[in-house]
Amino acid sequence: MKKNLLLISVVFGLILAAGCIYYVPYPEAGYPPSEDEGYYEEDYRDYPSRIDTSYFYDHLAPYGAWVDYSPFGYVWIPYGTRYGWRPYTYGRWLWSSHGWTWISSYEWGWAPFHYGRWSWDASLGWFWVPDYIWGPAWVSWRNGGAYIGWAPLPPDVEFVFGEGIRTLPYPIPDTLWVFVDGQYFLHTGIYNYVLPVERNYNIVRTTITKTNIMDRDRVIMNQGIDVETVSQLTKTKISKYELVDSEDPNTAMVRSGEIQVHRPRIRENERVTPRTVLNVQEAKEAVKESRIETAVEDVPANIDTLLKEEQIREVERMEESQKEEVNRIIRSKEKETETAKTTEEKKVVEEKYEIKINEVEQKHKTEKTLIKQRHEKEEIKAKEVKSEKKKTVKKEKKEPEQSETKKTKKIDKEDSKESKTGKTKTIRVSH
Repeated sequence: MKKNLLLISVVFGLILAAGCIYYVPYPEAGYPPSEDEGYYEEDYRDYPSRIDTSYFYDHLAPYGAWVDYSPFGYVWIPYGTRYGWRPYTYGRWLWSSHGWTWISSYEWGWAPFHYGRWSWDASLGWFWVPDYIWGPAWVSWRNGGAYIGWAPLPPDVEFVFGEGIRTLPYPIPDTLWVFVDGQYFLHTGIYNYVLPVERNYNIVRTTITKTNIMDRDRVIMNQGIDVETVSQLTKTKISKYELVDSEDPNTAMVRSGEIQVHRPRIRENERVTPRTVLNVQEAKEAVKESRIETAVEDVPANIDTLLKEEQIREVERMEESQKEEVNRIIRSKEKETETAKTTEEKKVVEEKYEIKINEVEQKHKTEKTLIKQRHEKEEIKAKEVKSEKKKTVKKEKKEPEQSETKKTKKIDKEDSKESKTGKTKTIRVSH
């Protein structure tokens, strides 16, 4: 009887234990993450099944600072960027199966130019706000006359499948746009053709905004500037590339007819945080230090020379663009004059275009004044960089000397102690 009761107790205990195991809740509500419905069309078999926010945090940490920045949470600021740096300038544009696709020259470019949004802060500069939907380029466009421009979408512009992004809730500030003369739009090193920001104010007023990011069967497209327009401006037949998934997060590879891109499916995970998080003041110091190091790591004695060369290139780009703008007006004037039937009509055309050319030349003078003022500020900053670097070098030299002095003092003290006790001690110091 006792054996039977014992057997029943054991069986009942096992059933109860099994029930407890089955009904144990997950560590936190909402875990594991729910499966999203139809993210986009790619089959993500080549990527790990569970990639979350920490993938951004870990991969970008060596290249920049993670900052706790309200109201966006954790944002990222790249290290070592130049004074006046802007997103979507170091790389190239290609037309792909997903529309206009940005191919970054940075090793870290797979993330901040294809997920999330960029924003600007007067004290921090450009910073990236993570998001989890991959796109060929999260930018708005401007086009008009001979110019093509683009600007990063701000963080509060959200993409919704089935709706896309066709309009912006407010105008993007003039200074945040990147413009090139359209003929250079497809160049591999497009940075060398980006116009100085001082030209933006006038170009913005002669161009039209076009934001056209949408999805077709869950495929995100950035159609932006019309392909025919680009073909006419560049005098080039536009080739279309297919996107191919790559497990390598480094720079995208462009090969015959295809672009290999790293675009894993990222799941939001609010429980993870960057391993190192800076506050705003710490971030300012870290970014400043990174720019000092970048500016001097190759040719520390020639910061002034490098800056001067870059400034000369900027002025040349500006003058070339201004000259071409005046020439376009003159060509329009000549065409309109040819169609004028009477002397009086020709006189009216002459007067109209003379006023127009004078107005444009006045604007060009203002642009030259503004770029000169900026260059003067940059020269002051370059001197500060040299001064900071000299202090750093002196400090690095001084610290080993102080360390050796402390060692010597310690040795002398020990020798004195040994001499008082009548003992001798041999001490070897390795330098």
